Amino acid sequence: MANTPLDEPKKGPLDGVTVLDFSRVLAGPYCTMVLADLGARVIKVEKIGTGDDTREFGPFVENESAYFSCFNRNKESIVLDIKSPRDRELLERLLDEADVLVENFRPGVMERLGYGPERLAQTHPHLIYSSISGFGHTGPFSELPGYDMVVQAMGGVMSLTGWPDGEPARVGTSFGDLSAALFAAVGIISSLYSRTKDAQGTRVDIGMLDCQAAMMETALARYDIEGVVPNRTGDCHPSLAPFESFKAEDGKLVIAAGNDTLFLLMADAIGASRLAFDPRFITNDLRCQNRPALVEEMERILTTRPVQHWVDLLNEEGVPCSPINTIDKLLDHPQLKARNMIVQVQGSAGKPFRTAGNPIKMTGRVDLGSDTPLVAPGLGQHRQAILDELMARHGSYCLPSTPGQAGKARSAKAGATSSGQRQGAQSDQAAMARQDSRKASGSAATRIKGGQSASDKQGQEPARDLGKRVGKP
Repeated sequence: MANTPLDEPKKGPLDGVTVLDFSRVLAGPYCTMVLADLGARVIKVEKIGTGDDTREFGPFVENESAYFSCFNRNKESIVLDIKSPRDRELLERLLDEADVLVENFRPGVMERLGYGPERLAQTHPHLIYSSISGFGHTGPFSELPGYDMVVQAMGGVMSLTGWPDGEPARVGTSFGDLSAALFAAVGIISSLYSRTKDAQGTRVDIGMLDCQAAMMETALARYDIEGVVPNRTGDCHPSLAPFESFKAEDGKLVIAAGNDTLFLLMADAIGASRLAFDPRFITNDLRCQNRPALVEEMERILTTRPVQHWVDLLNEEGVPCSPINTIDKLLDHPQLKARNMIVQVQGSAGKPFRTAGNPIKMTGRVDLGSDTPLVAPGLGQHRQAILDELMARHGSYCLPSTPGQAGKARSAKAGATSSGQRQGAQSDQAAMARQDSRKASGSAATRIKGGQSASDKQGQEPARDLGKRVGKP
């Protein structure tokens, strides 16, 4: 049997952390992908029948969505029917075991399901609850639907994207979703650290519009100081020059000479030392004021040779520069390959394809490999394994001690013909699960409200079985 995320060792810094991922599409799954890349165990909770919406997004590899696989690698999948008493009991078990819950529904959805943050703060005080939504869970816009395109427009980034004489443009990637995902990951990891000190879970409330405002660099401050609405500047930096693209003989390159020293080096590299002494270009402010003239002077020289010629000369002088690569150039880029940034991903049974890896490089940990494909789960692939694991751990039923006996027991269980017997067994298991869960929750609540127990003070495992997890109370 092929290895699954269930039996593959986790070697990242979040090893031992369990995440319940209720999210779908992009912002939430990207956040939990980052956590999984860092070693967390991520259990993706999906809806019956369809699962995550992106399972139907192209492109497809052997009938499996590459879009889904990109952002759900190294996760487990369980399908739950929240209306089913048995599945609600199973979910309660998972909540007992989990450190983090991530969801990106509109405000109110999780409350209607019975798993809102206020309720879980009472029943599972150890849990870090992270919500990602268009506008956060407070404020006059909190109930509005928010998608990446909407947030890019409302947050102002579209007004800054494109050329001055053109129309506003969407950033070429889902900037709103991805920035929210990364801020959510920062909030979650910060909360895990905080919990090591006070044993208390945290609510992390991420609004995509908030994240867009935070990513506006100095645009807000510039308007407040100067009173001029920032506009589209094409590919040039509004406060630095030369800091943009330039025409060469066979294409365009970017030159980013962001200070006076780099400008001098750039002028020498392209054989135009006179530019460094031109009174129009003596300082950065003057270069910005006279940008059209500077671009004209530089392109008069740059268009005489191909892009790579100038890139080689500029790199020799330490001037930041680059050709403008198309996406096809990235998969075999020597720097990205050397940094293990091109990895293979595949669906549960599909053909591997290449995509971007984890950019967080840390000493003392094994990076994601580029040779062995990272697997995204099939819909509900790990339900039975998770169920067996939880039931065995909590004693709701006992698995035989040997693999052979276990197989016989499972066969006997599967061969039962009486539906009444099966339902009765499930009911007994659920009743025992409820009893264990209530006892565990009471123990945790007492510990949080009443201070540390004697066993806690002695450094022993608390009464509540939360597993061997990093940073858990």
